[in-house]
Amino acid sequence: MAEICPVCGLPKELCMCEEIAREQQSVTISVDSRRYGKVVTVIDGIDENDIDINDLSKQLKSKCATGGTSKDGRIELQGDHKKKVKAVLEDMGFRTETR
Repeated sequence: MAEICPVCGLPKELCMCEEIAREQQSVTISVDSRRYGKVVTVIDGIDENDIDINDLSKQLKSKCATGGTSKDGRIELQGDHKKKVKAVLEDMGFRTETR
């Protein structure tokens, strides 16, 4: 028998919880300068309780072909990837704003 999602009550195959959570969140994308002039793209505003932030950071790192990390509810990518990250996140269903 199929497992039932405790949040929405649908079977796990039809669960819409993560998609609904993506639509409700407003994600900000900014570029920060670090030591020695290194540039870092910072994705902030993702709720760790609703979205698997480690999986999302892994997908973004592979799409941008760069290194990075996820810590304290933020994803940091090495380099300036603001436009590419915005396009990828909007394709996934997130509402984004850039700074």
